[in-house]
Amino acid sequence: MSAKKKKVRLFRKKDIPLYIMALPTILWLIMFCYLPMSGLVLAFEKYNVKDGIFGSQFVGLKNFEYLFTTTDAFIITRNTVLYNVVFIALNLLLSVLIALLLNEIRSKRVGKTYQTIYMMPYFLSWAVVSILLTAFLDYNNGFVNKILQLMGESGKTDWYKVKKIWPFLLVFINAWKNVGYQAVLFIAVISGIPNDYYEAAVLDGATRLQQALYITIPHLRMIIAITLIMSVGNIFRGDFGLFYTVTKNTGALYSVTDVIDTYIYRGLTNSGNVGMTAAAGLYQSVVGFVAIMVANRVVTKVDPDSAMF
Repeated sequence: MSAKKKKVRLFRKKDIPLYIMALPTILWLIMFCYLPMSGLVLAFEKYNVKDGIFGSQFVGLKNFEYLFTTTDAFIITRNTVLYNVVFIALNLLLSVLIALLLNEIRSKRVGKTYQTIYMMPYFLSWAVVSILLTAFLDYNNGFVNKILQLMGESGKTDWYKVKKIWPFLLVFINAWKNVGYQAVLFIAVISGIPNDYYEAAVLDGATRLQQALYITIPHLRMIIAITLIMSVGNIFRGDFGLFYTVTKNTGALYSVTDVIDTYIYRGLTNSGNVGMTAAAGLYQSVVGFVAIMVANRVVTKVDPDSAMF
């Protein structure tokens, strides 16, 4: 009798509309996320088109050697991790700051206008961003070289070979493109905070800064924690468009712009080794999963209510 009652609780007729609404997403996840996981076997095979995915020669962990035995392994791992750490910290800080500032704008029309301006770069493809950057840094017709010549500089600089500027440039471009979208997520949470809190704070004599520190930011802690956990899961994945398209895959910049994803792509295009690519993807996914679990565990220890699970 208790088993039947349990089944009734798990499936209720009044929830059928909700199940129907969730069905397209569930089918999408099964078709494009779970079924393709059968291809992970490629990471342990020497893939041959004739023999197919499940008939190719099994080589064990040999495909993983490409990532760990190469002389560039330290450089690409260092670049991938350090860039992502800076991206996560800086973008999170800037997006929270922008959200707080936009929340202070009393005119809805002005606020919506600024939100749109901040959001626009997010919808640009990396190819478009690369073209915009070329307009500034091109050797012959770039805006920067033109300005330097007007200021008295005799020669031109090939900025795509000056390694020292690119770490800062990539951090700036990533923030310019992504901070606006992240800020809008925080604004959505801020808009749900009851005005009663702010009214009570005003009666107690709290300044705008104190209201932000003791009311707004504490209400953002959950979405900040979730954003942080999800970002940490991708710490071993480089943004391919940023590091390959924007830098134009310039060999002179590899020591400061090469990440795991771009290195694998060049390896695949040069050797055609599908197994190596699958091994690298599996490695990144496993490390990302472990990073998410560790980050969630840390958040659970600090603030259990902000953890994802």
